[in-house]
Amino acid sequence: MDKIEVGEVFTISDENDQEMEVEVLASAEVDGNHYAAVSFVEDLEEDTEEDIDVFFLKLDEDGDFTPIESDEEFNKVSAVFDEMINEEEKE
Repeated sequence: MDKIEVGEVFTISDENDQEMEVEVLASAEVDGNHYAAVSFVEDLEEDTEEDIDVFFLKLDEDGDFTPIESDEEFNKVSAVFDEMINEEEKE
């Protein structure tokens, strides 16, 4: 998988091996790496927009999603997605 499709739903496992479905809300490339902003499908179905937990995953060389390890990387990616959201709201 070299392109992340918005709206794509896939399953991830948490640290307790609980499987959760997540939906891609946005994708971006930062410093040559691909990232996805995702949220749990069940949250998207149940909650209003304010209650949705959005988190970021990094696409590694094997096409697998991995958590972002460093605060610096997280802050950089978070800023890019915030900018994308602000651009959309202006339109």
